[in-house]
Amino acid sequence: MTQTAEKTDLAQIGVVGLAVMGSNLARNFARNGNTVAVYNRSPEKTRALISEHGDEGTFIPSETVEDFVASLERPRKAIIMVQAGAATDAVINQLTEAMDEGDIIIDGGNALFTDTIRREKEVAAKGRHFVGAGISGGEEGALNGPSIMPGGPAESWETLGPILESIAAEVDGTPCVTHIGPDGAGHFVKMVHNGIEYADMQVIGEAYQLLRYGAGMEPAEIAEVFREWNAGDLDSYLIEITAEVLAQKDPETGAPLVDVIVDAAGQKGTGRWTAINGLELGVPITGIAESVFARALSSATAQRAAAQEGQLPSGTITELNVDKAEFVEDVRRALYAAKLIAYSQGFDEIKAGSEEFGWNVDPRDLATIWRGGCIIRAKFLDRIREAYDNNADLPALILDPYFKGELENLIDPWRRVVVAATQLGLPVPVFVSSLSYYDSLRAERLPAALIQGQRDFFGAHTFKRVDRDGTFHIEWSGDRSLTEM
Repeated sequence: MTQTAEKTDLAQIGVVGLAVMGSNLARNFARNGNTVAVYNRSPEKTRALISEHGDEGTFIPSETVEDFVASLERPRKAIIMVQAGAATDAVINQLTEAMDEGDIIIDGGNALFTDTIRREKEVAAKGRHFVGAGISGGEEGALNGPSIMPGGPAESWETLGPILESIAAEVDGTPCVTHIGPDGAGHFVKMVHNGIEYADMQVIGEAYQLLRYGAGMEPAEIAEVFREWNAGDLDSYLIEITAEVLAQKDPETGAPLVDVIVDAAGQKGTGRWTAINGLELGVPITGIAESVFARALSSATAQRAAAQEGQLPSGTITELNVDKAEFVEDVRRALYAAKLIAYSQGFDEIKAGSEEFGWNVDPRDLATIWRGGCIIRAKFLDRIREAYDNNADLPALILDPYFKGELENLIDPWRRVVVAATQLGLPVPVFVSSLSYYDSLRAERLPAALIQGQRDFFGAHTFKRVDRDGTFHIEWSGDRSLTEM
């Protein structure tokens, strides 16, 4: 029986925007004992939610913003689940005008963190609280338990914490939600989470590509390989669903589903934002950036068609000349290594962003709340938390003794896979870029010394010396003497 509260009752939480994510989130709140106010600009969506799912808990539907706000207990708490950008700003303005001092507006969408910083200041100036909350887990997570990354004022977390904990995923009895930090911290962390997700998905795709076109395996066979991998070090949500996708047959043709899907990957912007911010912060998130470029290249269908029609030369392509089982194991180990680099680079960016904006984000919190609900949940997140428990100031995740030990067993297979992919003519941009990043970190000397010499030659940009302090310049157009600046 549909349970619709009387207007004299008040809701503990409200949800604005009842597309799939907002609707599922509202249902999750209701299923967990909360009275939920619901509002959508199109009243039909509100009515549909009540008609189809009203028996899952207690809802208070409204058809105006004013009625919606009036149905919330104080301090009022309303989560916005609408399209990012102008639509979000419009709803924020409506709620700010209708709410009172101390009420809380939560943006649960994928907003750019700089927009969240701006909005928090604007809303705070009017006496209300604004929280940018990253919510990961997709439609299923929203309904059954997401990982939630709220930022905003600490005072808001005191009010919001219990109700968000009531709907979050749980691992070992710990809810996958915590206060990330002030203003844009929550949306920043969710952005980088999605960047790691991009890299993770791309490198899984590259592993599939190697097994399919290097080892000559069919999708159903590769699905079984991924199922085996998911029982070991690679245990993760993305490995699990990869096996499901590869095992799926097209309902119409009976062909492997992966063979009838157009190979042009879409994106909604969070991976691109992560790459751009990495450049702005000067953090080398090469695996994440390459995964964004890989999606862009996959969608450059006209260029790809022209290149194929024009028959760009391939050079000498060799066939795989190793034992198939050994190659599969090499790919598994290379995949594990590249995934570790993606997480390590992501945590580097979060550390840099936290320092830049004064957020004081604790990486241990992220490793804890990403263990359940979110798309990048993985077995080794427990190891990541242990790494930061042992050394909160770890220069890079892969320098933790445990992960160094893991990489010692992964590096040779990783190199063999990159060589094999090159010989086979198969593109593996994240495998390659991640390995180059790894080798750059461990290199005693990098070609940056030559670059600094070039910069000094054409632009008098100066350089440092290895043998003493100071800044120096060569008089390139004169007698080539050394000048200390």
